[in-house]
Amino acid sequence: MTTYPVIAEVWRGDFLESVHHGSVVALGADGRRLLAAGPVDEPMFPRSANKPLQSVGMLRAGLDLDGELLALASASHSGEGFHLDGVRRILAGAGLAEDALQCTAGLPIGAEAHPAHLAAGLGPTRITMNCSGKHAAMLATCVAAGWPVRDYLDPAHPLQLALRDALEELAGEKSSAVGVDGCGAPLFALTLAGLARAFATLATAAAGSHEERVVSAMNAHAEYVGGTGRDVTAFLRALPGAVAKDGAEGVYALGLPDGSAVALKIADGGSRPRAVVLTAALRHLGVDVDTDPLLSVLTEAPVLGHGRPVGAVRPAAALDGRHA
Repeated sequence: MTTYPVIAEVWRGDFLESVHHGSVVALGADGRRLLAAGPVDEPMFPRSANKPLQSVGMLRAGLDLDGELLALASASHSGEGFHLDGVRRILAGAGLAEDALQCTAGLPIGAEAHPAHLAAGLGPTRITMNCSGKHAAMLATCVAAGWPVRDYLDPAHPLQLALRDALEELAGEKSSAVGVDGCGAPLFALTLAGLARAFATLATAAAGSHEERVVSAMNAHAEYVGGTGRDVTAFLRALPGAVAKDGAEGVYALGLPDGSAVALKIADGGSRPRAVVLTAALRHLGVDVDTDPLLSVLTEAPVLGHGRPVGAVRPAAALDGRHA
């Protein structure tokens, strides 16, 4: 049975209340492992952290998007108005309507967009599902390549084969398993080490390449990748030239323009310690996360008591890079 070390601790006052197990790998600019905890060479599902890699595959197949719409193709968006408008623009550019989307219907995930949607008496829809940008881009890719759109989610569809090829090339390894993601799209497994390599490759790509276009779009339009108050948006804004993407089940990946990168997975699938672990790993890469106002607030996550902070989620001592 796989053993996962403790990588984050939950402190309520001076009492250690809970721990999170997981895996994390940090690669230096030369590809050397500066940090490796847990089974980083075993396959896992990156979930939405795969999206920037998939966007590269879509550009290679003929998708013609840039700027905020290319960022939205790589997004797990919050469902804010500008996100939904962007999805409609992608679809309209391909001559398609909202009913072409085959993603699972969902509610907005944004802290403001979710209650506003419910207050308006609305339920789950496909366009408000956080993966609708990716699905709209998949459909637009099919139109550009002359592929059928009806079965674009079939793992044997030319689109999905092209996306798998791109993912495997960028990661430098073969995908060992295929599943179905929460949005209904095929999901390709990688190792954490492979995911980190892929993000390093993206962040160091040559100007004008498909990879560089994706990174530039995400970095310049960070609000389209996540949304208001989202930590993925903060990471992208704080680190010029970086590419970062969160994923369900406790996944995060980030690549820096010097070629260093981090990938992590929380073993219990929880999102609470993800940003805390990521900032700790970034310290191992020499990133000053403690003085940057966008990053310093992510180095710990508050633990509340009676509605106010009484403790914090912190990186485990073995992971904390302040003394690395």
